[in-house]
Amino acid sequence: MKTNFRKVFLLIVPVLFTVYLVGCNFLKTTKVVLDVSAKPFEKLSEYHFFTGTMSEQKPNMGVVPYELITTLFTDYAFKARFLYMPEGKIVPYDTTQVLQFPVGACLIKNFYYPHDFRKPEENKKIIETRLLVHRETGWEALDYIWNDAQDDAKLDIAGDIKKVSWTHYDGTIKEIDYLIPNKNQCKGCHWYNGTGIVPIGPKVRNLNRDCDYETGSENQLTHWAKAGLLKNAPSSDSAPVLADWKDSLHYSVEERSRAYMEVNCAHCHNPKGPAYTSGLYLNLENGNMENLGFCKSPVAAGKATGNLFSDIVPGKPDSSIMIYRMISDDPGIRMPEIGRSVLHKEGVDLITRWISELKPDACKAR
Repeated sequence: MKTNFRKVFLLIVPVLFTVYLVGCNFLKTTKVVLDVSAKPFEKLSEYHFFTGTMSEQKPNMGVVPYELITTLFTDYAFKARFLYMPEGKIVPYDTTQVLQFPVGACLIKNFYYPHDFRKPEENKKIIETRLLVHRETGWEALDYIWNDAQDDAKLDIAGDIKKVSWTHYDGTIKEIDYLIPNKNQCKGCHWYNGTGIVPIGPKVRNLNRDCDYETGSENQLTHWAKAGLLKNAPSSDSAPVLADWKDSLHYSVEERSRAYMEVNCAHCHNPKGPAYTSGLYLNLENGNMENLGFCKSPVAAGKATGNLFSDIVPGKPDSSIMIYRMISDDPGIRMPEIGRSVLHKEGVDLITRWISELKPDACKAR
């Protein structure tokens, strides 16, 4: 009897151990599932962008975290960004536009609020995850709204409004109605040259910074080049770099203001963007001061002008339409039109200071 038990035991243990290893390996090596020719999944978890507990946002194989130097303001939401690249694909290095990601790539952006902004790594609540999927027919925007359990997110095309509250940096309690855009509203910012939607943030100059990886901190361009994701990239020292709008130690008020407008305004206000008819171009490449708004009359009058006459009046922020629209909470006046329901005090303070420091003859001098 003992002999039979020993034989059975010796037979079962290796089988159980094999099953255990296979199970663990499955959990760790389940690949990302993204078929650009198929309909989008109903649940975010079905893509397998993350491993383990979904809310911990641990990237799966083929998924790389990335950060931007200057970021878009969205009602003080924090953002965790990731790039999924299909195996064997590579992005050509390009400093003239947003990087041209291949078909099959996906940009993943999670919007979340820590319970206390002074402790940003604790008690996070994820509100939504926006995907930009590069299909054969072009880019498609998808939005997934997270459940209260914070274990998954469901595809939504109609948009929603969520009550969000947090403790701000100064210790005050903030509460807002956070707007999750519908599918059509994505075009309001991402539409380009009348041809379709495109990514906005990942330009070389806005990626040229360090990011934390499992292997440690490293410049993103260097890391992407080493990983075979970026082709013909020079050293990070040779690549252009956008000013950090919050960094007053290393950048001037003008540099920070231009960077802020580049990211928060120029996706629409550029010669090929949705607001091209305004003649107000806030992209960093624009060197024409009239197009930048200096002493420029608005194309269309109405309440959005606040009865003011120029987009930017050097030395006079209170007389500048730009400031008027940045501080307004009226949906028909405020700028940006989408993604902001509360005043971005720090951003307004920066642009106000910039305009204040401009010399009255700046229009002629430039």
